[in-house]
Amino acid sequence: MPQVSLFRLYSLRAVYLIIALGLALVVWPSVIRHAEPWGLSQGVVKCMLASFSLLCVLGIRYPLQMIPVLLWELTWKVIWLLVVALPAWQSGTMDEAIIGTFIECMVVVIIPLAMPWKYVYSRYIQQPGDRWNGATPKLATHGSQP
Repeated sequence: MPQVSLFRLYSLRAVYLIIALGLALVVWPSVIRHAEPWGLSQGVVKCMLASFSLLCVLGIRYPLQMIPVLLWELTWKVIWLLVVALPAWQSGTMDEAIIGTFIECMVVVIIPLAMPWKYVYSRYIQQPGDRWNGATPKLATHGSQP
């Protein structure tokens, strides 16, 4: 597993902090106090964002362990930009709601800049996955018997 520099760890922590603070300012006030009941969609979005902000707080302490949270954030925003914003822009149908969400989604550019990509590749692509059955894996003995 490649070593992650202290600079990269602090960069990740800064990303987690920016996200957590941004959501604390924007989402948490409405989660704590909202005048009327939310509809299904609005409730799901607000609760997911509140949960995401708490996971980002955890990421400040454990930046490498919480990388999947940032990968999720990067992935859904890129998909949204490609599937919703780009077609709306190409067809000239971008409205205020899409423009607002587009601006919010563009903050995602900080994630790939801070991400330790060699570590991500080594940890999530090259490393073998967890076992799928209850069998205990055999330890390699390399020619010696216990």
